[in-house]
Amino acid sequence: MSSLAGRVALITGTAGGQGLAAAALFEEAGATVVGCDVAPTDGSEPVDLTDEDAVRRWVDAAAAEHGRVDILYANAGATRFGPLESITAEDWDFNLRHELDVVFFPVKHAWPHLRASGHGAVVLVGSTAGLTGSTTNARVAHTVTKGGVVALTKQLAAEGAAHGIRVNCVSPGMIETPATRGDLLADDHPMRSIARSIPLGRVGQPDEVARCARFLASDEASYVTGANLVIDGGWSAVLPG
Repeated sequence: MSSLAGRVALITGTAGGQGLAAAALFEEAGATVVGCDVAPTDGSEPVDLTDEDAVRRWVDAAAAEHGRVDILYANAGATRFGPLESITAEDWDFNLRHELDVVFFPVKHAWPHLRASGHGAVVLVGSTAGLTGSTTNARVAHTVTKGGVVALTKQLAAEGAAHGIRVNCVSPGMIETPATRGDLLADDHPMRSIARSIPLGRVGQPDEVARCARFLASDEASYVTGANLVIDGGWSAVLPG
């Protein structure tokens, strides 16, 4: 198991899904976890990650309470799907705010604390949606924002290297979460049978993504930065069918 003993880890979106799994796994590895969510159900602090001032207050309060910040796992996000011809300006802006701003603001305000740590680690969450298009899921804005997260990973890795900050990304494929059960894996969605096209024959679970994030945040990945780890059961590695 990757050791995070003595580290202080900020994790966004800890009320459910991958964020909840990550909080438990990071704590199991010895980290002090400070979580947040827009609507927490687990005692985490309520934070609107699209509000820069709220994010700054959350980050600075965590650093003041615990004396340091060593890890940021920017897990939180929300999306609206839709094809080019019908997506509205409101939906486009929603995706930019809830998939890019919610990553940018925590990184921006955690950065000085990560520099002070001397061995800071950032893990962002991309998606296979940021790597390929889809004929079964109309998601033009989601594709753009997740592609942006992957690109941001590389730029931040370049800027962070001189300060001892490693920046990596996990890009999940189809993961079973409360959100996906309500849309992409719903009985009436064309992607409900996606497991047939995944070489490992099943969709992923939140803890399978969280374990990869924990590895990237740990010293076991001390020579890894700027990487995008795809976690999709081989889905993006093969042609459909």
